[in-house]
Amino acid sequence: MRFLIDECLHTTLVAVAQNRGHECFHVNWLGLSGETDWDLMPRIVDENFTFVTNNARDFRKLYANEELHAGLVIIVPQLLPARQRDLFEAVLAELEPEGELVNEVIEITLDGDVAEMTRYSLPEVE
Repeated sequence: MRFLIDECLHTTLVAVAQNRGHECFHVNWLGLSGETDWDLMPRIVDENFTFVTNNARDFRKLYANEELHAGLVIIVPQLLPARQRDLFEAVLAELEPEGELVNEVIEITLDGDVAEMTRYSLPEVE
């Protein structure tokens, strides 16, 4: 998979994906820091990135308008880098059997110390 990490998440998430054999970039390293969410979407879709963010509200709306996309990973709430890495690692472990997230979203949250994942289609399948 090809991942693009949003600027709201730590740059060390790139190494987490790369250590599992994925191609991964950070928004800051591609000169895209400060870009609006809607300006990022064409690049995300055109370059077949699975986008990793903690900006659930905005990107859920943007992804709902995309007919075909490589997936969205939402890590909430805002956490220290070590916890972000732990949660991203859990998402990658969830994806490994299938290796794709086409037109799907995975949201991972913490309930105390327990990670909870929700996976759903977006846009919604009718």
